[in-house]
Amino acid sequence: MDRAPALSIIVPAFNEEKLLAASLQAVKAAAEHAFTPAGLAWELVVCDNNSTDQTAEIARVEGATVVFEAINQIGRARNTGAAAALGQWLLFIDADSQPTRELLNDVVELTRRPDVLLAGSTITLDEGTFVFKFACGVWNMASRLRRLVAGSFILVRAAAFREVGGFDLKFFAGEELDLALRLQKIVGRRDRQRTVILHRHPLLTSARKLRLYRKGEIGRFLIKSIFRPMKTSASREDCSMWYDGRR
Repeated sequence: MDRAPALSIIVPAFNEEKLLAASLQAVKAAAEHAFTPAGLAWELVVCDNNSTDQTAEIARVEGATVVFEAINQIGRARNTGAAAALGQWLLFIDADSQPTRELLNDVVELTRRPDVLLAGSTITLDEGTFVFKFACGVWNMASRLRRLVAGSFILVRAAAFREVGGFDLKFFAGEELDLALRLQKIVGRRDRQRTVILHRHPLLTSARKLRLYRKGEIGRFLIKSIFRPMKTSASREDCSMWYDGRR
């Protein structure tokens, strides 16, 4: 961009050579159609989270600014990407997700509102059984009712993000929920800003974990998350589905 970006799109990526190119192309196409006509300058930052495949090269080919984080942790990768970002707004999008131009049009509107601190989006899976699509629907309902942001799509004011110290590095999953709580407690109450969940145009995200992991593995993680959420999210072993490299 020939001027300072108002918004930085940050994509954390660990061994994402299979899906990254398509995701970045979707992000760029949607951003060009939504942000550019609105006069919203933007940049694309990919954090290579110690990948052993072609992730970094693919990101550079797609025109992203690439930064490196040696310690494999989602929150840490997002923080490293945010540290390199120049925008007044930060938009975190997962490397296996594809926003539409309509969803990013809604983002444009949020950036113009002084009452918005943080925003997320409902999601839709690119495949999956009825049970998992039903579970996705339950999450979307809870997300809208409780203002819970999904980690695959997080829009936040950069100044507020930095004020609270970004993502807490004690978590290996669910760090976005902790961030939302701290933002609302520290910044939201003071500045009377709130969390918004976009729902008219859900984010398309990959259901690959349903293919790569057995039902028992997913079930054990969910049960642990229900009965001991803090301990589970702070355990790399319990959150191994995000870190064992299966792709």
